[in-house]
Amino acid sequence: MIARLRDHPMLTALLLALAAQLLFTIHLGQPARLVFDESHYVAAARVLLALEQPWNTEHPLLGKALIALGIAGFGDNPVGWRAASTLAGTLSVLAIYALLWLTYRRVRTAALGALLAMLNQLLFVHARTGMLEAFLGAFVMLAAAALLWALQARRPRVAAIRLGVAAILWGLAVAVKWAAIPYVAMACAVLVACAVQDRTLRTRRPGARFGGMPLTASLALLGGVSIATYLLTFAPAFFYARDPLTLARLIPFQLDMYRQQTQILAPHTYQSRWWQWPLILRPIWYFYEPDTDGVQRGVLLVGNPAIMWGGLIAVAAGLWAGARERWLALAWIASLAIWIVIPKSLGFYYYYHLSALILCAVLAGVFHRFARGRRREIDFLFVALSAVLFAWFYPILSGAALPDARGFEKWMWFDSWR
Repeated sequence: MIARLRDHPMLTALLLALAAQLLFTIHLGQPARLVFDESHYVAAARVLLALEQPWNTEHPLLGKALIALGIAGFGDNPVGWRAASTLAGTLSVLAIYALLWLTYRRVRTAALGALLAMLNQLLFVHARTGMLEAFLGAFVMLAAAALLWALQARRPRVAAIRLGVAAILWGLAVAVKWAAIPYVAMACAVLVACAVQDRTLRTRRPGARFGGMPLTASLALLGGVSIATYLLTFAPAFFYARDPLTLARLIPFQLDMYRQQTQILAPHTYQSRWWQWPLILRPIWYFYEPDTDGVQRGVLLVGNPAIMWGGLIAVAAGLWAGARERWLALAWIASLAIWIVIPKSLGFYYYYHLSALILCAVLAGVFHRFARGRRREIDFLFVALSAVLFAWFYPILSGAALPDARGFEKWMWFDSWR
């Protein structure tokens, strides 16, 4: 069966999507209480659904609007709060698959990255939580895949259409969280780098082009469409019953969001620094208390040690491997480096969500490069190890019932995890 799937990339993608959606949806209603920052975003989604007034204005509207759609479809209950996040998690898995398929044209490599994304644990927790990270990761990874798809176009019209799709996705990513803005800048840098390479390789043809598009036109399309998409996501705010948004206030509202996001915050129990995230030094308890049924439950945002720590070795290997692996490794480094310069007074482990997704692609690329001959099955063994660790941590990832208030201790590998 597995051998047959090698020649059926679309069928493989469908099976992965079904598996991911099932994994993210089982027992979605536990815990039945609000988890961590769900208290902010679910409340904002309720207000947005009723078009009452501005709420949680630190971030743009789209992520909260998607949570509101889940509430509208499934009710104001735990499943409704988290339904949209499960779809975003599945789309993240498919985006990793598409990105790797477009890079390597090999189902095994693409499926490996998708499976690691499902098992990396950060995606699993966020795909079952009514917060913004799952939506941010889905749109950024889909946009990256669409950008690569555009770069592979052969004709100007096809390139323009594909780049337009990527631009819409970049705009939607920024409309979830401004943390996507550096990735849009990276996308522009990729266009410039590809154009320079094209000009170097095709000296007979004037100008820098991909798919027949001039560099200036491609940058204008990416920037113009993404900005327009972003601004359009504020449309619901114009219909608030109290203090509705106006065209005159649209730009000042962005400045107000910037002030809120750069304000100095009081110290937090779970704050951490960027260099601690890859090492899993300070995970976050999203939930640890008796649920509505009196049962003790816990949800710990903690990465899969095999993937997180093994991924660091893969990044190092990728830097001196082939060009494709080097690009993936550099993307991971850039995704972490942006938190050195982003003006945030506090950092939290959930900021590592996007980097963790990229890390799965790095691992898949490095295995593609080196898992050959006698080492051919090492990628399968790595997935098996990751699955075993995922199963071990599953009770405190999924909010399963624990025996008592001290039931968490067997999973605490380090004191900093408490």
